[in-house]
Amino acid sequence: MSKPIPSQEFPVPENTNTSATEPVSTLEVIAPPPGDTMSIVGAPGAVAPAAVGGRMRDLVRLLRNNRKVAMGVTILGIFILVAIFGPFLIHTDPNKFSDDALAAPSATHWFGTTQTGQDVFAQIIVGTRTSLLWGFITSALVTLVATVIGLVSGYFGGIVDDILSLIINVFLVLPGLVLAIIIAAFFPFKGPLTIALVLTFTSWSWGARVLRAQTMSMRDRDFVEAARSNGEHTLRILFFEILPNQIAIVAAGFVGTTVYVILAATGLQFLGLGDPTDVSWGSILYWVQNNDAILLNAWWWVIPPIVCLALVGTSLILINYGIDEMANPRLRSETRPRILKRMKKAVA
Repeated sequence: MSKPIPSQEFPVPENTNTSATEPVSTLEVIAPPPGDTMSIVGAPGAVAPAAVGGRMRDLVRLLRNNRKVAMGVTILGIFILVAIFGPFLIHTDPNKFSDDALAAPSATHWFGTTQTGQDVFAQIIVGTRTSLLWGFITSALVTLVATVIGLVSGYFGGIVDDILSLIINVFLVLPGLVLAIIIAAFFPFKGPLTIALVLTFTSWSWGARVLRAQTMSMRDRDFVEAARSNGEHTLRILFFEILPNQIAIVAAGFVGTTVYVILAATGLQFLGLGDPTDVSWGSILYWVQNNDAILLNAWWWVIPPIVCLALVGTSLILINYGIDEMANPRLRSETRPRILKRMKKAVA
C-alpha cells in the first residue's frame, strides 16, 4: 500500500510490554483538506471524505476566487430573475398602441416608446423571458442531440461510426446560419418553435464531433472494460460510466451553444423569419429596422435590446471560462501566493 502524504505516526505508549524486535504498531492519519472529516487508514469504521462535498467546495471556492465567474453568474442571475418575475410586475401591455409615438425616456415611459406608442421597457421585460427561455430550450436540445450522437459514434465504432462521422462532417462544412436562414424561410409556420427546431438541426455537429473523440479515448479504459465484464447494459455504460467523465465538456458546450443560439435566433427574427407579433429582443430589432428608428434618431428604441444581448452573451462567456478553469486547473487565474497562503492555513 502506498504511503499517504502527509502522515503522522502514533506509537504505542511506553508502558506497553513489547520486545525490541517487534515493530511498533502505527496508525496512518491522512490530513484532509480544510473542512473535510479526517480519515484514518487502517482504523475500523473509518469513513472517507464525501466526493460530492469536495466538488461543491471546489465550486464555491471557484465562485469566490474567480471574479470572471462571479460576475458572469451575477449578470445572468439578474436577467433570469427579470425573466421570471418581470412580466408579473409590469402592468403595461407591450403590444398596446398609444398616442405617445416616439416619446423619449421619461418617468412615464422609462425606455421611451416606439413609433406606434408601445412601451419599450415593457417590451424589453417580456422579451427577456421569451429570448432566454427559448435560448435555453434550444441549447438543451442541441446539447442532447450532440451528446447522444457523439457517444454512440465514439463507443461503437465500425460501420456505425463511419455513417455518423460522415453525417457530422457534412454538417460541419455547411454554413450553419445560412442553412438555418434557408430552412426557416421555407417553413410553413413562423414562431420561436420553428427557430428552435431549425437551430437544433443545424447546430449539433460541432459538439458531437468533440464528444465522439473523447468517447473513443475512453471506450477501452479499465473502468469501461470492468463495466462490460460485469454485464452492464450498453446504455448504462454510455450514460453512467463514460458521460460523467465528460460533464465539463458537455457543460462548456451547453453554455457556448446558448450564446450562439440566442444570437442566431435574434438574427433570424431580425430578418423577419420569426413571428413579428411575438415580443422578443429579435422582434424589437425587427421593428426597429422596419420603422427606420435609427434615421428617426430614436436611440432609446435601438440601444436596450442590443445592450441586453451583449450583457447576456458576456455573462455566458465568463461562465464558460470558469467551467474551463474548473475542469483544467492549469487555466485557473488564482495567483500562486494566494494558493500558498491557503495551504499554510490548512497546515496550521
